[in-house]
Amino acid sequence: MSEHILRIDPAGVPRATILIVPPLFEEANRTRRTLVLAMRALAADGFAAWLPDLPGQNESLVPLAHIDLARWRQALAKVAADVAGPVIIASVRGGALIDHQAKASAWWRLAPVGGASLLRTLMRARVSADREAGVTSSLETLEEQARTAPLLLAGNLLSPAMVGGLGTGEAQAVAPLRSIGLGADGIAGTPLWLRAEPGEDAVMAGAIAADISAWSKTCGIS
Repeated sequence: MSEHILRIDPAGVPRATILIVPPLFEEANRTRRTLVLAMRALAADGFAAWLPDLPGQNESLVPLAHIDLARWRQALAKVAADVAGPVIIASVRGGALIDHQAKASAWWRLAPVGGASLLRTLMRARVSADREAGVTSSLETLEEQARTAPLLLAGNLLSPAMVGGLGTGEAQAVAPLRSIGLGADGIAGTPLWLRAEPGEDAVMAGAIAADISAWSKTCGIS
């Protein structure tokens, strides 16, 4: 089943296609508006920009409980294979866990994070929500439940395969790669994925687009 892809094209023939891999789960919602602003800036600079829905996310009709990291990697590889011309994969946060199987001319990663860290954050949120509801739970009991049945974490029903994959998942080596963080030595902006609600950071969006454009030239794409 094909998932929706948000596409923003330049006025003429694109220099390359920037395939954006969003953060995973709720972090994707918190950053989407800023990523779309970055896509518009990239299009103004002559790039095509694609932001695909992952199976089980956003407009997808596939239940998230049927998905694991391997299926996300396969889906992303298929999207990349459908692009005509050079592809630069730009991943944010947990998106870096699923970007290495796709064929690309270059990779760009913003604040990549390990799967175990994402999983701990989701589980701690579940423990806090349970406590507020008068239910006793712990990281240990949730881990035990997740071995045999889908587990609801921050509104996401995750399969045992997804939980297991996150627990051991790390961003894999790719080349050529630019990996960059936030702050004085990285992208100007705020960690939108930490906010309680979706936000927008136009400065950050512009910085993302400018850095990807500069990286493309380093990789021989002009």
